[in-house]
Amino acid sequence: MATKHLSLPVSQVSEIETRVLDATKTALEKWGVARFTVSDVCELANVSRATLYRLFPGGKEVLLEALHVRSLDEFFKTLLSRAENSTSLEDLLVRCVVVATTELRNDEHLAMMLATEPGTTLMQFTIDGLSRIVRVASAYLAPLAAQYIPKREADALVEVLARLVISYFLTPSERFDFTSEVSVKKFLNTHINIHEFSN
Repeated sequence: MATKHLSLPVSQVSEIETRVLDATKTALEKWGVARFTVSDVCELANVSRATLYRLFPGGKEVLLEALHVRSLDEFFKTLLSRAENSTSLEDLLVRCVVVATTELRNDEHLAMMLATEPGTTLMQFTIDGLSRIVRVASAYLAPLAAQYIPKREADALVEVLARLVISYFLTPSERFDFTSEVSVKKFLNTHINIHEFSN
């Protein structure tokens, strides 16, 4: 069964907001979370402080939150685009796990943040950010899985896979390579038994 094209509502982001968020990302890379300032972002984005605070009331914390939201949105749009034409539940799950793990491993900004700001970055994958990641993953991917299994099971399955991908990304396994379709199929059939879901 081919999956249907799904489109999720996307918030409209202005050109100035995009410049400010791009500048925030650059500032993070240059100076780190603790050292970058709103003034740095204003200078890099070529906007006034008044404009920045009008767009992102609350300053630095709101900028960081907006950048995290944009990154999650971009990540899951990429994942969704690669998963939309799946032909079975197994195909969908394998694609999602492989693409998600590959995207995380190839993200240069994320690698730099893990190297220079490990505590802050890890918090986004664990204590502070895990529930948000699971919610966003469910919003994007559970409707695709629900074409093969009941929605409640789809939500639970997406949550488990999101947690697994994060865990295996942060602490890679010598037994399973989540960037390999063959390895992911073996893992899913051995440890999750996805064929039970499909029946």
